[in-house]
Amino acid sequence: MENCKNGCTNGESNCDDHVPGAFKASDITVELTDSPKDKPDPSNLVFGTVFTDHMLLVEWSVEKGWQRPAIKPLQNLSLHPACSVFNYAIELFEGMKAYRGEDGKIHLFRPQLNMERMLRSAKRLTLPAFDKQELLECIRKLIDVERDWVPRSSAASLYVRPVFIGTEPSLGVKRPSKALLYVILSPVGPYFSSGAFSPVSLWADPKYVRAWRGGTGDSKVGGNYGNSLFAQYEAQGYGCQQVLWLYGEDEQITEVGTMNLFLFWTNEHGELELATPPLDGIILPGVTRRSILDLALKWGEFKVSERYMTMAQLVTALKEGRVKEMFGAGTACVVCPVGRILYKDENLEIPSKENKLAARVLKELSDIQYGRTPSDWLVLVGDS
Repeated sequence: MENCKNGCTNGESNCDDHVPGAFKASDITVELTDSPKDKPDPSNLVFGTVFTDHMLLVEWSVEKGWQRPAIKPLQNLSLHPACSVFNYAIELFEGMKAYRGEDGKIHLFRPQLNMERMLRSAKRLTLPAFDKQELLECIRKLIDVERDWVPRSSAASLYVRPVFIGTEPSLGVKRPSKALLYVILSPVGPYFSSGAFSPVSLWADPKYVRAWRGGTGDSKVGGNYGNSLFAQYEAQGYGCQQVLWLYGEDEQITEVGTMNLFLFWTNEHGELELATPPLDGIILPGVTRRSILDLALKWGEFKVSERYMTMAQLVTALKEGRVKEMFGAGTACVVCPVGRILYKDENLEIPSKENKLAARVLKELSDIQYGRTPSDWLVLVGDS
């Protein structure tokens, strides 16, 4: 094997570019359904409830390595009840979207970042390595097969959900000897039922944490989300829609619901600043997060920081009138303004009447995603 950019000569297990025995998109098999479903009305989509006709499946085992990838009709999985995914939560997933532009062309938005994060998550859960580019090519082929499912709407898209699970039928707590990687697709509209750009209310209480240092907060694993539900429902009991996750004795602000968090304010030094918590192992490295930072740095109009922020700092800034906007960001919602935070039995009102920066970010990202603004962040699916 030739040397790669990482200096790998034999496809070592720690090389991200050369994975011994990795599956190839060129080997993919395609089995089409004989009973295709009707396509839904893009204006009536409920997030994550409708699925396309086909899925991608790739099996792996210690004995046989990666098998040929296959596109098959969407189907239920048959798994042994002792599988490691059920008993030890050896599971991870990704989330990205395919968009149909006004010219009819279909694109993915920065999917390489999703592939990189998925591989990091796999390593964290001791699942086998895969070739990031080959998986991306398989996903492109799947979307091309399902291209008629990509909504012809600038308010909807095709959500892409890769999932990677341990399938060894054993109750031993160990690295799984069998695994399954699959991808399903779902046409989606706005994530929140209240609308694509309505401010949300948050409940902030340090008694619950989303993640901790040394844990899996920076990996996209199901346990991070299932673990959050108890606090989420308690927040709703207080009349709030989402949880503002705090961490540590100084109550660091980390994430909002399942989104990365941004604060636009005049900071302690009198500087106009867009700030988001740093990637210290607790924060999920979101693709939308990275894109917002890249856009803001390109604009060069204000300070852009990845820094720690605490509730005490936020409360002080609100009292002094220094907070301009706060918003969450993620693939599902794109950008979501924050309107109110319930903290220590006090409602903290966040300026949200105009949300000029959040609206600007949403427009710029949407213009790129739907092909209205040319960008090398887009990856074409198929020939048109």
